[in-house]
Amino acid sequence: MSAGGGTKAIIAALGANLGIAVTKFVAFGLTGSSSMLAEGIHSVADSGNQALLLVGGKRAARKATPEHPFGYGRERYIYAFIVSIVLFSVGGLFAVYEGYHKVTESIEGHPNDLLESKWWWVPLVVLVIAIGLESYSFKTAITEANRERGKTTWSNYIRNAKAPELPVVLLEDLAALVGLILALFGVGLTLLTKNGIFDGVFTVLIGVLLVIVAIILAMETKSLLLGESATKEHVAAIEKALVGEEVDHIIHMKTLHLGPEELLVAAKIAVRHDETAAEIARGIDKAEARIREAVPIARVIYLEPDIDRAQSGTK
Repeated sequence: MSAGGGTKAIIAALGANLGIAVTKFVAFGLTGSSSMLAEGIHSVADSGNQALLLVGGKRAARKATPEHPFGYGRERYIYAFIVSIVLFSVGGLFAVYEGYHKVTESIEGHPNDLLESKWWWVPLVVLVIAIGLESYSFKTAITEANRERGKTTWSNYIRNAKAPELPVVLLEDLAALVGLILALFGVGLTLLTKNGIFDGVFTVLIGVLLVIVAIILAMETKSLLLGESATKEHVAAIEKALVGEEVDHIIHMKTLHLGPEELLVAAKIAVRHDETAAEIARGIDKAEARIREAVPIARVIYLEPDIDRAQSGTK
């Protein structure tokens, strides 16, 4: 990853989730709380997801080959899409199943392990600590994302970001924080009311939350995988840089992200009908240099000179 911000946020989230996962499983082992089990699986899934993002960033940095002439930049999108699948299946669906199982047991009158455990207070301590650690990870992700998003709203930033890592970590951390709060309510209400159904109900809510976040991630990364154009700001900057003394105007232009930091620009440009081939070639070279100066990530540029027959009146 070119920007250290994405990597820093991923490493912070990975460290926090690994530590949180261990404490959650210890709490589950001592109390049998379904909320703690669901949260433990959630933390394991998140840790695996952050590892996948790091692997994707490393693989995307490979140089282009004859088989892949435009490089491997889109591997970051592929691994981000895998993250959404893992979050949906391992995190969300498991939590829904575990919560439903616990609710069914409570309705049928089975004893609740949490209520019978002498370690009933452990989940409360673990969840409070986990909220603190997850808040630190979320704060790190927000700080790094603020450097990129500028004045853009959070919703637009998530929808339009071309680098998937920070949006993924942001949504995962947000889901983790809300999930921890739900788990705290579930455990707390179970202990207060002596009714294990709350532990199961809030576990189901955690699962539903993770499924929703996973679907949002899948939709956004699918769009990136299909291929997105440059941002409006970059398109405007490219158009401004392209038109100059050698280029009369742009007949049409298309852009495509080959990766978060690599942009393909293809344009048909209008040149004067009396220019020589040498003059056109020099003009194209100058136009390419202006584009790269205006938008450094525009690394692959194809310019096709033509005479605009609509304006010149020729056939």
